[in-house]
Amino acid sequence: MKWIQRLKTKWQIKSNWDFWMIMLSFSLAGMFIMPVRKLIFHLVGITAKTPLWIKILLYIPLIPPAYYVGLIIFGTLLGQFPFFWGFLSGRLRFLTGRKNVKH
Repeated sequence: MKWIQRLKTKWQIKSNWDFWMIMLSFSLAGMFIMPVRKLIFHLVGITAKTPLWIKILLYIPLIPPAYYVGLIIFGTLLGQFPFFWGFLSGRLRFLTGRKNVKH
């Protein structure tokens, strides 16, 4: 299982328990986003008849932030808040082009 060791090294994780809790957090957030997507689309009036290009334009700005909120929630519940806070801070730095984001 070299891939596990590579991820643990990349993410600076020491224990297998933390690794599996992080993987579980990613999985739960992924499952959580599907009903949330349906709810968000319902609230903004997206139906099966809505053209695909409109769905895509709304999906991009609305769904990833909801997924990240799910990551923080499940990561916190599973004791991995520091990892996910750092993970999402890195994403924010990448998206904004900033080198350092103050916490």
